[in-house]
Amino acid sequence: MFAHNKRLQYTVRVEQPNPGLANLMLEQFGGPQGELAAACRYFTQALSEDDPGRKDMLFDIATEELSHLEVIGNIVVMLNKGAKGRLAEGVDQAAELYRNITGAGNDSHVTQVLYGGGAPLVNSAGVPWTAAYIDTIGEPTADLRSNIAAEARAKIVYERLINLTDDPGVKEALGFLMTREVAHQKSFEKALYSIEPNFPPGKLPGDPQYADVYFNMSQGPGEERGPWNQGGKWQYISDPRQQMAVDGGTGEAEVKLPQDELATVQQMAARTASNPDADPLTGAELGMRPNGRDGGTSSMPL
Repeated sequence: MFAHNKRLQYTVRVEQPNPGLANLMLEQFGGPQGELAAACRYFTQALSEDDPGRKDMLFDIATEELSHLEVIGNIVVMLNKGAKGRLAEGVDQAAELYRNITGAGNDSHVTQVLYGGGAPLVNSAGVPWTAAYIDTIGEPTADLRSNIAAEARAKIVYERLINLTDDPGVKEALGFLMTREVAHQKSFEKALYSIEPNFPPGKLPGDPQYADVYFNMSQGPGEERGPWNQGGKWQYISDPRQQMAVDGGTGEAEVKLPQDELATVQQMAARTASNPDADPLTGAELGMRPNGRDGGTSSMPL
């Protein structure tokens, strides 16, 4: 059960309207790293979570993300207020109105005209929100790692938005939202590390033949060694010959077919086989000649 409190989690104070900035803010409203995506991700994870502690945490954070969605939505609407009124009432000449909503090269005319200066569930490029942003897989150790990365990405987007405005009230609100991403990341990390063991994700262990092998498959200038590929825990393989058919097989794809299917496949292969000795004249070659094939005048049927 949800109950809505009309007071925001953080007070929104906007110094002056800025439709271009409002459009960029939509990235955290209806974008892949935005608050709605986060709320839906954690809410659906909570529903299927069997651990009571993680379930409670996920419901808490999912609900807080909805409050953040409300904060961002209010920022977007406040930044759009002036342009929304001018657009709705037609108080400006057409050229002046268009200049106002496309100032500084922004695309706010899309959200202004299509959505009336509101807070649509689109990203800053106008792409509609989609449930494809929710990457839950139902395994806590995998989902928690994904959540940690999602919070990190959201923090980076907030940093970039903070750098785009001088409005002190907007900066403060964005700074609060950015900081809450850090707090959520800490909670998810604590929850992950409280699962023992938590790596590799899932139940099945990796095959020890390949689990500690590093294949150096991109070779040339710029190669570097580090803890990700060197030390006693890694077997470093740089020889291309040792990177092929590592299972000891032929390295070729094989399938065992019943006799009747094998005959049919062979018949199809024979029917569609290419003649390596052929040298057919192609349409591209005909198109390169200014005249006909024999050098005479070409004609085209009417």
